[in-house]
Amino acid sequence: MISKINRRRPQGVLFLILYFLFSVMLTACSLDEHPRDQIAEEEAYTSADALFRNTVATLYNYIGGYQDGQGLQGTCRGVYDLQTFGSDEAMLPTRGGDWFDGGLWQAMYKHSWAAGHDLPKNAWLYLYKVITLCNRSLETLDANRELAGERYEWWTAEVRALRAMYYWYLIDLFGDVPLVTSTSTEMNEVKRNPRAEVFRFCISELEGAIDHLGPFNSVREGDYYGRITIPVAYFVLAKLLLNSAVYTGSQDVAEYYRKCVEYCNKLEYWGFELEEYMGNNFVVYNQYSKENIFVIPMDKNLYSNQMQNLYRSYHYRHAAAYGFTGENGTCATLKTLSVFGYPHHLDPRFEVTFYYDTVYDLNYNVVLDRTGKPLVYYPLEVQLDLSGSPYVETAGARMKKYAVDKNAPKDGKLMDNDIVLFRFADVLLMRAEAKVRLGESGQEDMNRVRQRSFAELRQCTLENLLDERMLELCWEGWRRQDLIRFGRYKSLYDGPDAVDERDGHTCLYPIPADVRALNHNLEQNPGY
Repeated sequence: MISKINRRRPQGVLFLILYFLFSVMLTACSLDEHPRDQIAEEEAYTSADALFRNTVATLYNYIGGYQDGQGLQGTCRGVYDLQTFGSDEAMLPTRGGDWFDGGLWQAMYKHSWAAGHDLPKNAWLYLYKVITLCNRSLETLDANRELAGERYEWWTAEVRALRAMYYWYLIDLFGDVPLVTSTSTEMNEVKRNPRAEVFRFCISELEGAIDHLGPFNSVREGDYYGRITIPVAYFVLAKLLLNSAVYTGSQDVAEYYRKCVEYCNKLEYWGFELEEYMGNNFVVYNQYSKENIFVIPMDKNLYSNQMQNLYRSYHYRHAAAYGFTGENGTCATLKTLSVFGYPHHLDPRFEVTFYYDTVYDLNYNVVLDRTGKPLVYYPLEVQLDLSGSPYVETAGARMKKYAVDKNAPKDGKLMDNDIVLFRFADVLLMRAEAKVRLGESGQEDMNRVRQRSFAELRQCTLENLLDERMLELCWEGWRRQDLIRFGRYKSLYDGPDAVDERDGHTCLYPIPADVRALNHNLEQNPGY
């Protein structure tokens, strides 16, 4: 990323994005192959600048994406969808002939996914692809240490921290996972490492890298725009530590909670603070936010990264009013509406988070539906299968959180709003929660988040903090992780074919069937 200009996708440089890397990391076999789209190493590593571009900078092309399953957010059928549609926050109801997709989204809502489900497979492939690229970059840097000079420590620290972040996503989704740190590891050597072991690896790698990371704000344009810097590492460490009871399987984690508070304190000392208005974090050209900590940089003229989540949610006529095409899909669940107090005791953030009731265009004119009547969204009419319902096209409150970039091409998906991954409001809520779990008061931090949005103050209890996290962070990809940490994770579905979740097996996704077929050393998660 280094800068908007330098982040242009280079032509002919070392870009390891062939599919074979996916399957290689599935099986963890040796990476001795020489892809035909690579340039020769003697051309790629002729200077320190070229070495940096082809080992460090190139890795950031994978934080976002434009194809299904790629990127941490912004695309479909990957990491973000597992965290969001596998929770009670949002759903993709079947709308007549739309959105059944072979039962894919119904399975997400019902927690009836199996080892052959596309979303876990996509996430596994993507996360291990980036880890494999990190491993190769570290080995290349080591082989060219003299060329890197004094920058060797900085660059290796950055790649190690990035790799640790991706391992965090893996243990969060899948539990025990192979911990592979070399591209020469053979398939028969690869087995799943205990989740607690990988958790400790992530902590060690991040803490070991911090002193050599850039001491810069990652959301500001410039050399460190969109890169792993000290504040980003602090945030990931705080998240790991807050979830330590889940990741280690132990309740004796008070010391981890205390360290979580310490890293949250460091982020406040760093100068991050709440924006005066929550919506400021999601406006077009939001790189000036004083609250955002880590983002996926977006620029319609420079990057191929897309934000598809709004596009999936807009009704066709709603999108057309902005000059876009919509897919009329995603919407809030009844559970989410209840937490927000819809319709009678609305939290003020509902207006920022959802389109609901009568729909207006950017000039505040009423949008008309296909019959010429005002287009109205009916939040309370949502259900898993809307086939035959008079609200088949209009049920559900729709995603609104990001401001509309009216100049965004490709149906609004190439917008100039950076996609927000980490922000300071989450830091305050993490610190409040860690303190409550330590028997202390987190009231001040929770008050700050609520007062910013002029919400009435509430007592800072664990139950209220769980709700507060949805109110503040809805659509940001945290809900599944939060529910599991609070011991509240189960499907909303209670029909006759509901999955028995009493053993908690759905708190982890299955190891994809294709992965296990290629590597029989990988045992399946219990319950699948």
